[in-house]
Amino acid sequence: MLILPAIDIRKGRCVRLFQGKADRETVYSGNPLETAGRWVRQGARMLHVADLDGAFEGRPVNLQTAAQMRREFNVPVEIGGGFRDLKGIETAVKAGLDKVILGTIAVSKPELVREAVREFDGRVSVSIDVSGDFVTVSGWTAVSQVRFEDLVKRMQDEGVSELLFTDTRKDGTLSGPNIESIKRFLKVAKVPVIASGGISRIEDVEALKQLVPDGLKGAVIGKALYDGKINLQEALARAG
Repeated sequence: MLILPAIDIRKGRCVRLFQGKADRETVYSGNPLETAGRWVRQGARMLHVADLDGAFEGRPVNLQTAAQMRREFNVPVEIGGGFRDLKGIETAVKAGLDKVILGTIAVSKPELVREAVREFDGRVSVSIDVSGDFVTVSGWTAVSQVRFEDLVKRMQDEGVSELLFTDTRKDGTLSGPNIESIKRFLKVAKVPVIASGGISRIEDVEALKQLVPDGLKGAVIGKALYDGKINLQEALARAG
């Protein structure tokens, strides 16, 4: 199972938000590049970058920082946050980012997802960020009327080859992942899934690993790494 350290960037700093709320921010580093280097030195095989400025503004803001991580550390980097048109996606791909994660447009412009998949194929994935049964949008500031199972099916129909599941109620809380929701998600998904939200201890990594046969590809870990609740090297070893 793949373990992806999360690097959330806001105003040039590496931060974590509680349940994605901008007014509940903890700053962990003033240099996201240094943070990326630390995780790579500890064995990370891929990095997950969340452009929080981009998510709130509706356009990529920290793209070049993510691209610099890719160049300097020579590991795959995926980025999400603010990608709402084909031009932004193309810019990220040309900058060397390995995967662009789409979110809000999966709900507002599903036809654009289809175009992106057609043009960029495996370089595009979709994050389905949920609050209860429903999908959140616009940097998690609003809850749509779209049920997450319905969006999973729609995105697969559009040709998306990988999905990211994030439980927004769990994210940044260190309260443990929502295993039951992840299982529901995996039952509908016919493509590989990466899970995120609430992972707080090494036992959570082991619990998620049990879902690999059901289609779980990996897990994004954020606050637990920064707070020292989980040692990345141990998590990588347990994930196998």
